[in-house]
Formats: sequence, C-alpha cells, structure tokens
Amino acid sequence: MIVRGHERVLVQGITGRQATYWTRRMQEYGTRIVAGVNPRKAGITHCGVPVHGTAREAMEETGFDVSVLFVPPLSVEVAAIDAIDAGASKLVILTEHVPVRDVMNLVSAARAAGTEVVGPNTAGLVTPGECFVGFMPAFDPSIFRPGPIGVVSRSGSLGTLACLNVVRAGYGQSAFIGIGGDPVLGTRTHTALEALEQDERTRAVVLIGEIGGDMEEEGAEYVRRMSKPVVAFIAGRAAPPDRRMGHAGAIFQGNRGSYASKRRALEEAGALVLDTPSQIGPALGGY
Repeated sequence: MIVRGHERVLVQGITGRQATYWTRRMQEYGTRIVAGVNPRKAGITHCGVPVHGTAREAMEETGFDVSVLFVPPLSVEVAAIDAIDAGASKLVILTEHVPVRDVMNLVSAARAAGTEVVGPNTAGLVTPGECFVGFMPAFDPSIFRPGPIGVVSRSGSLGTLACLNVVRAGYGQSAFIGIGGDPVLGTRTHTALEALEQDERTRAVVLIGEIGGDMEEEGAEYVRRMSKPVVAFIAGRAAPPDRRMGHAGAIFQGNRGSYASKRRALEEAGALVLDTPSQIGPALGGY
C-alpha cells in the first residue's frame, strides 16, 4: 500500500473546508488530483478539477486510480462502495468514528473487488518527493524527504514524530503508511510491512504501534520472515491496564494487546524495540 506520483487521485467530499485545504496542499506537492465528488455540486469546477455526482461518473468521465474520502462518518460506507464499484485500486479513508459494521461491509466489498483500503481514521500515505494522499505534512522538509526508511504507524501524530526523527538523523523516507487506529481496518500492520519488504527503495522499516488490538503481534509473525531490519516503538507502556487509551483500537484482547505482549512478540521476531521515539535516529545508524 504505497501511493505513487503517476496515480490519479479522486477526492470524495472535495468541496468541504478541510478537503479544499488539503486538496490544494496535495496539488502543490505534486499529487495528481484529477476530479472530485459532491452529489449536490456536480458540474462545477473546484480546486481546478471537475466535480462529479458519484465516483462511478468520475471514473467514466475522468478516470482515477486512488480515492481519498473527506466525508462524514455515516456517509463513508456509501462513498467507499461507490468508489469500489467504480474500479478504484486504492481507497484512503481519513474519517474517524465510522460505525464498525459499515467498515466491515466496505472492507468485504473491497476485498472482493481487489481494492486496497487504508483506514478508516488514517492520516494518509506519503511518498516523499512524489505525492501524498491525506493530511500528513509531506511538504515540510524537516519531517519528510526522500530516503531509504519505510515508516508504518497507527497514529498520525506519532508517525509524524517518527518521520521527524528519521530526518533529524540524516535519513529520509521511502514511504509513510498510516494504517489508522480503529479496531477494524482495511490495511493492518502485517500488510503494510509486506508492502515495504517488497519495495525496492526501502532499506529499513520503522514501525510505530500502540497498546490494544493484536496487529503488532500479528505483524511480528511477518517480521520473522523479513529481509529488512525493523525498528519499533510501542506507545502506551505506562497506560493503566483497565482503561482504553487513545484510538478506538487501543483495547486489550485476552493476553494480547498489552505493551509487554507486543514488545515481547516483536523482540522475539528480531525487531529492535525502542523505549522512546528519540532513539529512532541512533537505532538506524547501523543500517
């Protein structure tokens, strides 16, 4: 799940305030925004691109590869399935608080159609020097610049901090994959790790996880088979065990989901697990 500069991007909900702001930032960075969707404003031009009533109409009239969703939670399922049915290859769902049942339905539809989904509740995707889709500060050279380090993060803010530390250490990123923090996601940790393992530009991987769920334990099983080194940080070491912290996905599942469980699984798989994000730079020194 890595976005490339040649891919054409559709913005669903393009006329909203946040969508307008981030569409312009994506365009300035080089992302190929080709069209937008707003059923109530079809036929207008916004941010220099045509606005269609549906993703299917956008595909027929303009064509696109990736769709990014700036739509309200209760509209996500309909918008996502519209894009899936239209033939989108990737969906980036930024919206949080999407009902779990809706996510399950759209993820099932995406799998059947062969559409990759990132999110919900993701900060997006960045390929430094090429494009970004979402609302990560790709345009800030102190945080993002081209390089050999792939970054995977459930959290947008922690992912930004990790990327900042990568650049401060004198490196850059091959790709940033924000998988999102909800309990049900289209792209899980292991899927993002697979993408970076297969990416020729990536030499090492920084994995930012957090307590709750079992994605890091599941990802650790894949780390065992990776040829590329993995440096990891797990947020939530001091969190009370009986409380949910941060994302909706930060809930425990039996013996899995705790800080200790995630750290143990990753270390046993061969990953270097750090105590603080500030250690990312020095840890990458050997790679």
